[in-house]
Amino acid sequence: MKIDMHCHVKEGSLDSKVGVEEYIRILKRKGFQGMVITDHNTYNGYRHWKRHIKGKKHTDFVVLKGIEYDTRDAGHILVIMPEGVKIRLLELRGMSAATLINLVHRNGGVLGPAHPCGEKYLSFTNTKCYYKTPELMKRFDFMEGYNCCESAESNAGAARLAKRYKKVMTGGSDAHRPDCVGRAYTILPEPVTCETELISLIHQQKEFEVGGTFYNKTTREKLGKINKLYAYSFWCYNKGGQLARSWGRRTKTKTENPIDPIDPVELYYTGKIKM
Repeated sequence: MKIDMHCHVKEGSLDSKVGVEEYIRILKRKGFQGMVITDHNTYNGYRHWKRHIKGKKHTDFVVLKGIEYDTRDAGHILVIMPEGVKIRLLELRGMSAATLINLVHRNGGVLGPAHPCGEKYLSFTNTKCYYKTPELMKRFDFMEGYNCCESAESNAGAARLAKRYKKVMTGGSDAHRPDCVGRAYTILPEPVTCETELISLIHQQKEFEVGGTFYNKTTREKLGKINKLYAYSFWCYNKGGQLARSWGRRTKTKTENPIDPIDPVELYYTGKIKM
């Protein structure tokens, strides 16, 4: 099964120029059978799919729920939670990587660094967290081994890390524009129909085939040397958001269950309870 495991749609990511339906049409035209929507710190893109498209159009195409979470100390982390599990705290950016790992694993999910050898501040191996606590690498479940918006050197480094730590490799386009959609892929060893089944494959450490073609029209390529300033400004933005969002996280934790109610059957299939 051929899927794109790193997708940004305009209904969820402010910097994306591709709507969910257009994204699907392009992927289907290129022979894909599914995608994981991984907008920055929000499930709004997936919500749009679920409310306006699911069951009405593209019923032969699998759309899964993910998120690209902005940690305060370890860059961008891709997160996939089991079917039916909704954690609102994942839409409040700024948790530390260690806290994020604990939260995701405690609730049956999996996670791994996006473009792990990419931009400073945005990618795990180019953050202070990696040098201070490299053992965190062992706690990730997978690693993005191919991202078409990254250089050959960056992807090669990610592949070496995945092999060293025996992590499942995933591939994703990280597309924000139509001409980038479908330039990277993950081929699963068997079909999946929901997040829980994909998580199961990762837990079993099934080998995924990843690859694609390099995309050279990214913001980084256009800005050249100025891109370093852009990356630093993003780090400052994230730090500022951390302070504002920390209050939001505390408030949500005190006033409501941060995890939405889910069907006991879902808990059974994720191994949380026995029936």
